[in-house]
Amino acid sequence: MGSFIFPRHVGRLASFFILSLLSQLPFAYEQVSDQTLRNIPSGQGDFDILSGPLLSPILIPRVPGTPGSEAVQKHFVNFFSEYLPDWSVDWHNSTSKTPATGVKDVPFSNLIFTRDPPWAQAGDVGRLTLVAHYDSLWKPEGFIGAVDSAAPCAILMHVARSIDAALTKKWDDMKASGEAGLGLEAEKGVQILLLDGEEAFVDWSATDSIYGARALAEHWESKMYPASTAYRTPIDAIGLFLLLDLLGAADPHVPSYFQKTHWAYQRMAKIEERMRKLDILQSTPKNAFIPNVGERDYVPCGYIEDDHIPFLVRGVDILHIIPMPFPDVWHTMDDNAEHLDIGTVDDWAKIITGFAAEWMELDGFMDSPKQPLEKGPDVRERSEL
Repeated sequence: MGSFIFPRHVGRLASFFILSLLSQLPFAYEQVSDQTLRNIPSGQGDFDILSGPLLSPILIPRVPGTPGSEAVQKHFVNFFSEYLPDWSVDWHNSTSKTPATGVKDVPFSNLIFTRDPPWAQAGDVGRLTLVAHYDSLWKPEGFIGAVDSAAPCAILMHVARSIDAALTKKWDDMKASGEAGLGLEAEKGVQILLLDGEEAFVDWSATDSIYGARALAEHWESKMYPASTAYRTPIDAIGLFLLLDLLGAADPHVPSYFQKTHWAYQRMAKIEERMRKLDILQSTPKNAFIPNVGERDYVPCGYIEDDHIPFLVRGVDILHIIPMPFPDVWHTMDDNAEHLDIGTVDDWAKIITGFAAEWMELDGFMDSPKQPLEKGPDVRERSEL
């Protein structure tokens, strides 16, 4: 996590114009029902720091190009391949020299997991893009980075698993009703980006940071879809870039960083507020994670440099969920499993799932969450990887 920046074809053609108009306006979706929020599953043992099958395998050093990084990559791919086979898995690989490694090229591997309506062609579907980085600091040696950013990665895995069956039901319903393939705005997809090389190797700068994000944004900007499709590039197809970072410590406070997406921030704040009233969250913070700040009460607070920057400068709408101030353990050896607040981790997983369910219009389809995964091996057995 980086530095601070303070105030500082007729049918197809019709679909293109509709999508173009919609892209200029806040996305108009209805809030999900209380029952849908109640049906969002808890992470339960999935976030156990010793044996939780989602989180514990990530709680090891994950420096780019090391065996620990490769082990975590394998964990992500195996999870989607085994439990979420309808999600496509793509790699984006790049290399770069760093101030710490001199002339040696360091490999960076971004993982992209995507689920689109089964009838949709690439370029014809906009996507909710959920993002976290999975690498950890090069120094100090042995740094874990539990909030930075093992927990956010596990949270996104939980979100994918929680909405998967509902996506299938929604799209089956659209096919049965004859709505599939009509170019409706409801034909949205979702993708999860697990990015490599966010951390600086020596000192945060424009060239020593966000290696994976910079390479991916450049690649996607130049990757052209067919001229007949609704979107020009994968960058254009991002409806919202929702970036999670530094989550997992108790009592977080997340401000709204961008006025353009303040409406989306308010949506997430409302979901948290409703969940607390429904008594379905575990933590008891002093204040809401996401204060429900009205439009008139919005106060610009600058922004924090992070993986969203290469996408922001290319015109992508950003919702950055990162606490301010940073957790006390940030970039210290105390940012380890023992300093996570698991109730807070589980609550973030529910809140982000609720937001994704609302964005993807899954109300009425979130009624059969999958069973908890089997427990994984003790993380201490993997510490030698």
